[in-house]
Amino acid sequence: MSDCCTPEKPATCDLAVIGAGSAGFSAAIAAAEEGAQVALIGYGTIGGTCVNIGCVPSKTLIRAAETLHQARTAGRFAGVSAAARVEDWRAVIRQKDDLVAGLRKSKYLDLLPAYNSITHIEGRARLGAGGVAVNGAVIETDRVVITTGARPAPPSIPGIERVEYLTSTSALALETLPKSLLVIGGGYIGAELAQMFARLGVEVTIVCRSRLLPTAEPEIGQALANYLRAEGVRAHSGIAYQSVTQSNDGISLMVRKNGEAEILTAQTMLVAAGRAPNVEGLGLDEVRIAQAADGSIRVDDRMRTSRPGVYAAGDVTGRDQFVYMAAYGAKLAAKNALNGDSLRYDNAAMPRIVFTDPQAASVGATEAQARAARCRVLVSLLPLDAVPRALAARDTRGLIKLVADADTRKLVGAHILAPEGADSIQTAALAIRHGLTIDDLADMIFPYLTTVEGLKLAALAFEKDVAKLSCCAG
Repeated sequence: MSDCCTPEKPATCDLAVIGAGSAGFSAAIAAAEEGAQVALIGYGTIGGTCVNIGCVPSKTLIRAAETLHQARTAGRFAGVSAAARVEDWRAVIRQKDDLVAGLRKSKYLDLLPAYNSITHIEGRARLGAGGVAVNGAVIETDRVVITTGARPAPPSIPGIERVEYLTSTSALALETLPKSLLVIGGGYIGAELAQMFARLGVEVTIVCRSRLLPTAEPEIGQALANYLRAEGVRAHSGIAYQSVTQSNDGISLMVRKNGEAEILTAQTMLVAAGRAPNVEGLGLDEVRIAQAADGSIRVDDRMRTSRPGVYAAGDVTGRDQFVYMAAYGAKLAAKNALNGDSLRYDNAAMPRIVFTDPQAASVGATEAQARAARCRVLVSLLPLDAVPRALAARDTRGLIKLVADADTRKLVGAHILAPEGADSIQTAALAIRHGLTIDDLADMIFPYLTTVEGLKLAALAFEKDVAKLSCCAG
């Protein structure tokens, strides 16, 4: 098959991968390393969501805004003062675009020549009985992995179809900052961008149907909402959307809370309340691939769809919408397609990060999830002012919550809200993956004056008053 998968004519390949983002590249590279000939079919900008319009651009802009906050709060140290301002937002955006372009080139475009058995084809793919059709040609294969991702989707609010609004994609490309912004959605995207824009000097209001970070521990969501309010963000939860309209003055959103009607206004609106799978044009109905009510592709724990030989992974499945989980699932899908479905998808120790400040990092079960699984639960809740690192940094915003099985004393969930929480959660992930108990965690040696030491303190706090322990919790 030396001439495999060329786009100019029909061909036969070992595996066709539809979608050339992070998941698609993961599947293609995994298959190539297994010795397979791969057709990697992509439509749109190569690299997908994460590098182009998601993780990379958002996190660099969030860091830019964080420098302003750090300067404004420098006075928490005696004798220190600082000031910072945005002098040229377009320059920040250009720098972001340069970073995106560089990573797209080094992590995607430049990788293709290193894998002779991967042929990249640009075009829309459609599944058929004999394989995959693209650009007027048919790639004959009985093994396919779908990794087409997802896109922002608006919630059902009367009038929203007549309103010009921002999505996470267009918000990250703004070259001029708005005076005021109404953020719809209290999930991780809404929370991150609401805080970012507020720190850049935008008047921000965030609204959500339930509460901020609805899948996080309620203590973390409530604490983060309070921190956002302290930075000037107007946060409204428990909202019922009534209608939205646009005029020359901006956006007006009519909501109802506790039976009372209220109108919220802003210059523009950012919709961050959901995502829709990219499944249009794939021909799923024709080949009888089952979908969920939201259109996402149903898969089992081997990443198999309802059609033999067709697998799916990443955001298009609606499962665990994090780029690292998309890549992980896609690698499993490719290997199972080639080697007989021996690998199972396991997200029991999947870390989840919200890049607000403080960062919300979690792994494993929440307290409610553990109780719903009929587990006898032990809970430790440690405020961050009990962690020496936070005291030394003079920033005690946050908390640590651990959830353990009362019978086995194994750690089943860890939840950190801290300025450096993202870099601390992996220790808890390893503990859950390897079945460590809270006693193992309490006995482990941790470096002093680190945020991750808070995990040891929280483990000790199941049975001790850590305020009565000396430094290093020895």
